Amino acid sequence: MKNQLLFTFSFQKYCLLLFLFNGYFIQAQTPKGKLFIIGGGDRSDDLMKQVLSVAELSKKDYIVVLPMSSEEPDSSFIFFKTQMVKLTSHPIVMLNFNKETAQNKTLTDSLQKAKLIFISGGDQVRFMNVVQNTPIKTAIKKAYENGSTISGTSAGAAVMSEKMITGNQKLQKEYSGTFDNIRHDNLETSEGLGLLKTAIIDQHFLKRNRYNRLLSALVEFPTLTGIGIDEATAIIVRNNQIEVAGDSEVIVFRNPKGIQKAKKTDLISIESLQMSIYMAGQKFNIK
Repeated sequence: MKNQLLFTFSFQKYCLLLFLFNGYFIQAQTPKGKLFIIGGGDRSDDLMKQVLSVAELSKKDYIVVLPMSSEEPDSSFIFFKTQMVKLTSHPIVMLNFNKETAQNKTLTDSLQKAKLIFISGGDQVRFMNVVQNTPIKTAIKKAYENGSTISGTSAGAAVMSEKMITGNQKLQKEYSGTFDNIRHDNLETSEGLGLLKTAIIDQHFLKRNRYNRLLSALVEFPTLTGIGIDEATAIIVRNNQIEVAGDSEVIVFRNPKGIQKAKKTDLISIESLQMSIYMAGQKFNIK
């Protein structure tokens, strides 16, 4: 009887510890921060005011700009700062990391403590070549987990997802701003920041007719939600809820069914999929 009571007590204690551990693990994995992802193009003052509002900066907070996507990082920073100094009095700092400064703990600590981090446009592959497998990426993810807002435009939008569209085609050597067809295993992707695990982002979407590119992404990754953000438009991500902001629209593809590849060609077919169009103020959920 005594052994039975001890076993019951131990089992209950084990279950309680398991419950607390799982609860802690789930809580630890839920970021406190937000994402403000802009599809490129013009950024109106109203849109950037929304960025500041979402970031909820306190008196001591500052903004960090990461311009490593750009061929001209100084110009990219000046353009951003010139607009933002009209809208906020908070300090705006550029951290133009390279492979050497990526290991500088003082700089990466400053990045992690920023309440708003903005990633400029340019080339997303260039950005990730600097950031990947470095303390920079870790600092961005920790800042997001701890409550910071991570924002970016164009290339700075593409890097947000775990599966990142590079813009290149595997079956065509020359770069094209869009895809002229939908073929199997044509989309080149690489690892992004991984702040969005269940969605893949494309930008300049309506302006550059990137439907084929995002559909190609869904063929390769059918469990993901494909989100195409137009220019001067943004999505605000709060965990799994997304709100649209800005002047244009956001196109969402999901749940492709009946994907087939032709036997003798690289062409593919999709029997059905869900497509939605959202405009400013509207909301939708992702997994």
